[in-house]
Amino acid sequence: MVSLVKVEGTLDELRELFVEGAKREARKQAKKAGGEVVVAGVKKTRKVVKSAWQKYIGKKSNQIRVKSGKRKGMLDLAKMSRAYKRAQKAKGKR
Repeated sequence: MVSLVKVEGTLDELRELFVEGAKREARKQAKKAGGEVVVAGVKKTRKVVKSAWQKYIGKKSNQIRVKSGKRKGMLDLAKMSRAYKRAQKAKGKR
């Protein structure tokens, strides 16, 4: 059996009733689940750990750029990959 409820009020009252109520409920559930509550919603409390490759390409000193052509100035990921593999081999990790 489905029951319908008639809701009356101003736009602000309806917004408070439905939208703000839903936000409050989401915050409450997030707190219960252990997440940190922020203004826009739920903030993750755990950082994602970067891989060794991501750390390598993030360093400015390791970045190799294309010198000419239509890709001038972009990262040359193929050369960077080879350099990374050589560096890992030298460290004894490959």
